[in-house]
Amino acid sequence: MHSDQPESRYYVGAEVANAVLGYLSRHPDAADTLEGIVRWWLPQQRYETAKGRIEQVLEALVAEGALHCERLPDGASLYTLKKVERLNTDQAGKQ
Repeated sequence: MHSDQPESRYYVGAEVANAVLGYLSRHPDAADTLEGIVRWWLPQQRYETAKGRIEQVLEALVAEGALHCERLPDGASLYTLKKVERLNTDQAGKQ
């Protein structure tokens, strides 16, 4: 169990380093304190990084039939639970 801890620390360290460097590559003149970086840079970077992963998961859920995807006029996708799943979920909540 202890052998996993250094790997975990390395992964978290690499993730933070990539987030900070990613932010600075988009904002090369940025400067902030530790508190500012934690509060402003990292949440934004996590969202940008996670957005692609979230999109992949949503597309997989559509492909599996769990979600329905509707294209809006502006090109955005609107995700909803499929009607059949929604009925099953509603019935489960009433029991």
